[in-house]
Amino acid sequence: MPETPDLAPVLAAGWSLSADQRAICKTYRFPDFVAAFGFMTRAALWAEKWNHHPDWRNSYGLVEVTLTSHDAGGLTARDLKLAQKMDALA
Repeated sequence: MPETPDLAPVLAAGWSLSADQRAICKTYRFPDFVAAFGFMTRAALWAEKWNHHPDWRNSYGLVEVTLTSHDAGGLTARDLKLAQKMDALA
């Protein structure tokens, strides 16, 4: 597993560490499907730009996100960077 970056900022922002400590997770709540899908669209543009794609699920106004660096076998600075961008977009 890679060296875990400083998680304090994302944990303070509502992200949680997975049981295996290889991912961070967060559920975003929006008023409706359009707002949730709009968030996903904005986040997808950044994820593609940075070539780092989330595992996520959408149900109406909820977006459940899991971030991990599969190629590194766990959390890296890329995960924290995308998490912070997603928080800014929400």
